[in-house]
Amino acid sequence: MFLLTAMIGVIQIVIAVLKLGDLTRYISESVVTGFMIGASILTIVGQIGNALGLKNLGTGHQHVFYRLWLTLTQSAPINPRAALISGGAIALAVLARRLVKRYRLPQIDMFTVLLLVAVPSYLVGWSRSTGVGMSKTAVSLIEAVPASLPGFHVPDIRWSWFGHLSSSALAISILGLMEALAISKAIAYKTRQKLDYNRQCLAEGVGNLVAAFFRCMPGSGSLSRTAINYQAGAVSRASGLFTAVFVAVMVLLLAPLTRYIPKAALAGLLILAAARLIDIERLRYVARAARRDAFLLIATGVAALVVGVEFAILVGVAVSIVLFVPRAARLRVTPLAVTDEGTVRERMPIDPPCTAVAIYDLEGELFFGAAPALEAALEEAAQHAVANSTRHLVLRLKRLRNPDAVCMEKLDVVLRDVGGAGLVVILAGVRADLMAAIGRLQFSEWFPEDRIFIQEEDEADSATLKAVRKAYALLGSDNECPHCASRIRVSEQQPHAAYYLV
Repeated sequence: MFLLTAMIGVIQIVIAVLKLGDLTRYISESVVTGFMIGASILTIVGQIGNALGLKNLGTGHQHVFYRLWLTLTQSAPINPRAALISGGAIALAVLARRLVKRYRLPQIDMFTVLLLVAVPSYLVGWSRSTGVGMSKTAVSLIEAVPASLPGFHVPDIRWSWFGHLSSSALAISILGLMEALAISKAIAYKTRQKLDYNRQCLAEGVGNLVAAFFRCMPGSGSLSRTAINYQAGAVSRASGLFTAVFVAVMVLLLAPLTRYIPKAALAGLLILAAARLIDIERLRYVARAARRDAFLLIATGVAALVVGVEFAILVGVAVSIVLFVPRAARLRVTPLAVTDEGTVRERMPIDPPCTAVAIYDLEGELFFGAAPALEAALEEAAQHAVANSTRHLVLRLKRLRNPDAVCMEKLDVVLRDVGGAGLVVILAGVRADLMAAIGRLQFSEWFPEDRIFIQEEDEADSATLKAVRKAYALLGSDNECPHCASRIRVSEQQPHAAYYLV
């Protein structure tokens, strides 16, 4: 356990140093919301047995709902005293929170309610032994906590253990960070505070590494502790330090008294704290924003309940990727037209057909998922131009981003095929990243460089306009299009009065 915890701490520190925590920014808010709802429900379900005074049955290898069924269907009856304690704790906590908000009292209502429930339970004898020499009490109690802090300890380890524990340490490190960051993002949304993902990873890693030397198990963010901390009025990270110091002092001074606290009292408070984390307004907002967000929220929440809270984030991320990739792979192709006034704009149904130059604007991400759409769009544009007896095709590529090898190969093949068919293609608005890929792949060996117009950020005359003028210049007197031939003759006398893009 010492070695596992230490390895987890080191891995999490490395993740923070390499700034890999920033990758969690791409976890959808819908995933976080679904995770919080699922985790809150699981917290409530896990405390039902304690709240009713029943012995929790089942093992950690069994599903939580199956364990709940075993607990509720056991032969032992519900303990009415425990149910009264848990119900009273919930009622008093709700009332206390209203008083705190109304009169702006110190937000120690949870702790106050715990005392208001635990002390009367002791006075009436529910948390004391029922007879001489008997340790059984009327309600289940928290076990006594040793009145000491863990001491520094380095056990003997074997080098062969590193290989056996490496995969488990990596898995626990990533799952622990994702769970903690999901909780942090949910709280940061409520507090409007900025979240430093890498600092969170570093804090958890250092915590686990140091904890290993004090006989601690691997730790992560806790939904119940975070909820109570936030609902108690915490406003900064200093609340964690304050809590740690306060717990240490309480352990040293008052630890033996914990054996008088009924489990039902804590169960009621945990149920209420978890229920308060289910933000109904946030849930409605996400569900109404878009159907895919609603589906993503439901999928993550169901995964938390069915698969387990530790894997819910992974399921949510996987589902979000499945939903995102098809959208990212969409390629928008817009036909453009040169109007009688000499402007280049999106083609409208009232625009007459042009047999001189065909212009298309392409927009989207040039990654492997968009390769089929890119190939289809280029082939369709070429076929449409050939069908209209158009010999010049201008492709506006200003809005094509992040090219990869698959899309570049499709562009290469289609341009070669179109050129072989006698169609003159001109590339306009080529971005720096696309131009760099064209250079590395040596397009210049077969594609004329004067037909590529690079997009300049500060140019007064756009690359698209230059490409259109280039196409008409190549046509020259061979332009027989009734729509634009007369306009071109006029623009030759006033060359700067034509083709202003809108």
